[in-house]
Amino acid sequence: MRVRLSVNGEEREVDVEPRRHLGDVLREDLGLTGTHLACEQGVCGSCTVALDGRAVRSCLVLAVSCEGREVRTVEGLADGAGAAGLSPLQRAFSAEHALQCGFCTPGFLVLAQAALEQDPSVVDDPERLRRLLTSNLCRCTGYEPIRRAVLRAAGRDPDAPEQPR
Repeated sequence: MRVRLSVNGEEREVDVEPRRHLGDVLREDLGLTGTHLACEQGVCGSCTVALDGRAVRSCLVLAVSCEGREVRTVEGLADGAGAAGLSPLQRAFSAEHALQCGFCTPGFLVLAQAALEQDPSVVDDPERLRRLLTSNLCRCTGYEPIRRAVLRAAGRDPDAPEQPR
């Protein structure tokens, strides 16, 4: 089937078998290898992309269901090349050392960006932010640097003590 979709602001057309998942099409057909595939069961979050502004697991979304929709991958977060082109969230991840092996990082970046765009108040409630971030798996960082990076990107002081709601 021929599917037309917008990927990172660029209109794309791709022929896909109806059973193929969005993550596979992004990586194999469109060359967007920033979206990582790991568990392929929707558990780990490494494959997270934004579909019409909402974070989704691309390993669970059939590519044919994306006809006419907007997909944003980690490659779509930056505004240009080099460090100057990084998004505020990407710069915050770097500043807070919120990555180690880096495998989960693209999924966290897209998840956090979509959450901040949908509801910036997610950073005002430590429990909501914790639930959001622990929906993706990271085996290296212990999540604290990731939490700090999201707070920094949202304009909050990551060193301020948590104020439960």
